[in-house]
Amino acid sequence: MDFSDIKLIVTDMDGTLLNEKNEVSTRFFQQFEELKKHDIHFVAASGRQYQSILSKLEPIKNEISIIGENGGIMQHADETKVLLKLTDDDVQHCITLLRSIKDSFIVLCGRKSAYIESSSTKFMTQLSSFYSEVQKVDDLTQVTDDDFVKIAVYHFDSSEAYIYPQVQNLMDSYQVVVSGQNWLDISHRDANKAYALKIIQQDLGVTLNETMVFGDYNNDIGMLKLARLSFAMKNAHPNVIKIANYQTKSNTEEGVEDILEKLLTSRLPNS
Repeated sequence: MDFSDIKLIVTDMDGTLLNEKNEVSTRFFQQFEELKKHDIHFVAASGRQYQSILSKLEPIKNEISIIGENGGIMQHADETKVLLKLTDDDVQHCITLLRSIKDSFIVLCGRKSAYIESSSTKFMTQLSSFYSEVQKVDDLTQVTDDDFVKIAVYHFDSSEAYIYPQVQNLMDSYQVVVSGQNWLDISHRDANKAYALKIIQQDLGVTLNETMVFGDYNNDIGMLKLARLSFAMKNAHPNVIKIANYQTKSNTEEGVEDILEKLLTSRLPNS
């Protein structure tokens, strides 16, 4: 495995960089300081809320690029942009459909905050792991003072089994992706992590051969295709393992850090 050309490293968060405690390891933060010495740029790319990603990477948040909300929001070169928004009509149409799906919980994701209608304490406990800015409202379709980048839907058993079959008719008009065991995301038809990553690659003048990407779920597949060194986590969805060029240990075994250690070792003199 040749690490010599790598200039850009991209990781998903949940199931990839975050460990079983939902934290970024001390080991990674130490490795990040070494990566900077080799002029390697780091990108965190997640379906998570932008503010939540910032909180997880607080010590380095001003030195990296961030792709949030599955490509809806991007921080890069000291600027935060909403890339592709949902219209008010999009929100009305999708939420009307989603309300009819039994045992599902809807999150309307804006630049300023996430918005929910549910008062379920059980759901709020799960939501707090992914969203740091949340407002409870009476009617999601009446929220107007924000830029909406995504609608996330949660199911306690399986988003793939219970939500995805009910929303397939939206796929002609929207980006619909199972983003985790319990989550499904609906966004602008062109919005995804790969769309945002391409912008960063072009801005930095970095090619596919100079890019390393780590991921674990279906919403990572597009960006994995943009890297020569594409890694599926051991805990990844079968679709991701099939598309990635390589595999690493699970997120609970510091699979990302293990590969970064190999990269940094390869940069040592006489290695």
